[in-house]
Amino acid sequence: MLSIKNVNTYYGNIQALKDVSIKVPEGEIVSILGSNGAGKTTTMKTITGMLKPKSGNVTFLDEDVTFLEPHQLVEKGIALVPEGREILGGMSVLENLEMGAFHRKDKEVKNDIEKVMDRFPILRERKNQLGGTLSGGQQQMLAIARALMSKPKLLLLDEPSMGLAPLVVQDIFRIIREINKEGTTVLLVEQNARQALKVAHTAYVLETGKVVKSGLTSEMINDSSIKEAYLGH
Repeated sequence: MLSIKNVNTYYGNIQALKDVSIKVPEGEIVSILGSNGAGKTTTMKTITGMLKPKSGNVTFLDEDVTFLEPHQLVEKGIALVPEGREILGGMSVLENLEMGAFHRKDKEVKNDIEKVMDRFPILRERKNQLGGTLSGGQQQMLAIARALMSKPKLLLLDEPSMGLAPLVVQDIFRIIREINKEGTTVLLVEQNARQALKVAHTAYVLETGKVVKSGLTSEMINDSSIKEAYLGH
């Protein structure tokens, strides 16, 4: 569904991604692991058109989308839940959800708002509350719900568990599994390697902008170097 091939991305003169190649098959959850500064968020920004690579290409559903703008990619079916959530704090929960559907012209928007509120009952309870007054976990749920309002084929999640309590993290990962089971492909960037390996089908490990390891998560969980670096064993 999504293919990143030999991508080299720079911030000015500093190379952040070095020949990165990643495949996201339709219907799967793929995870990108790595420590801070490994290039995980840069990969997400390159996919979503916020950064343009110097070389290499990004294809989505067999179409080269490397140089499309972020709003064009949303229209193609790619939605990002950014690191730090970036909800609109001065707008209500309901307005945030409506913003997620800004490019849609169909009559199903109201219906879909009801559906995401069924999935996240706390958002229904708080629908008139300002986004900025929600707890961290509630804001993360709102950020995911807002992304779902664009009806994505591919959902990108950048550090969804960051700064959240363990129980909320479990909840977020359960929701990611459900979204995937209902037919949305997921690419997940996550520092919580244990949770990411549990939920994903395949994973890639980034170090200093390079893919140093990739494979099935069932095999990676038992890989001694992964255990040592990311699972604390």
